[in-house]
Amino acid sequence: MARSRSEGMCCGAGGGRMWMEEGQPRVNHRRVQQAVATEATKVATACPFCLAMFEEGISSESLGDRLQVDDISVYVAAALG
Repeated sequence: MARSRSEGMCCGAGGGRMWMEEGQPRVNHRRVQQAVATEATKVATACPFCLAMFEEGISSESLGDRLQVDDISVYVAAALG
């Protein structure tokens, strides 16, 4: 994704921002659109807040047929068989 590594985009939910009002468009909707722009079909997260925010963004934008999200541990477990 364009915003990754040192240019990563964190919503700050782990620091309590999950309970704050946001501007528009919401950070999770922007992040979902960034993922869609890569044409990826799956996204892995390592943060429970990112997982929840991606799930809500995908659902609210009706993108469940194009994009799936799960914790990275689920993908690792599947790869190990």
